Amino acid sequence: MHTSAPYPRHVRRIILAIAVVTTVAAGLTVHALLPLSFGGDFAADALYAVLIYLLVAFVAPRWPARASGVAAFAWCAAVEAFQLTGLPEAWGLAWRPLMLVFGTVFSWWDLVAYAVGVAAAAFVDAAVRGAIAGSRGRGSGTSPS
Repeated sequence: MHTSAPYPRHVRRIILAIAVVTTVAAGLTVHALLPLSFGGDFAADALYAVLIYLLVAFVAPRWPARASGVAAFAWCAAVEAFQLTGLPEAWGLAWRPLMLVFGTVFSWWDLVAYAVGVAAAAFVDAAVRGAIAGSRGRGSGTSPS
C-alpha cells in the first residue's frame, strides 16, 4: 500500500498542514457566510471531507491518493451514519462546536458532498505528486549528446 514519495515525508507533511489550516479557514468562512443554505451546507460538507482527506494523508503520507481517499470517505460516511443515533445532535446542542465535527442529522446529500470533496482532494493530491515526481525525473537525468 505504500509508495515512494516524490519528496521527503516532512516536506509533504508541512504542505498538508498548511492545506489543513487553509481548508479549516475556508470551511469556517463558508459556514459564516452561507448559513442555512443548501449550497453552503454542500460546500461545508465537501470541505469537511477535504479536511479529513488531508488529515489521513498527514498521518499516512506515503499512502497513494486512492487509499487516503477511501479512508477519508469511510470516516465521513461513518460519522454521517452515527448521526442516525441522535447523539451528535444532542452533543451539538450541549456544545455548538461539536456540530461542526459531527454534524446533526443524517442526509444523503452529505454523502454526495463527501464523495465530491474526497474525490477533488485525491485528484489534486495525485496530480501534484505526479507533477513533482515527473519534474524530478526529468531534471535528474543526463541529456543525450
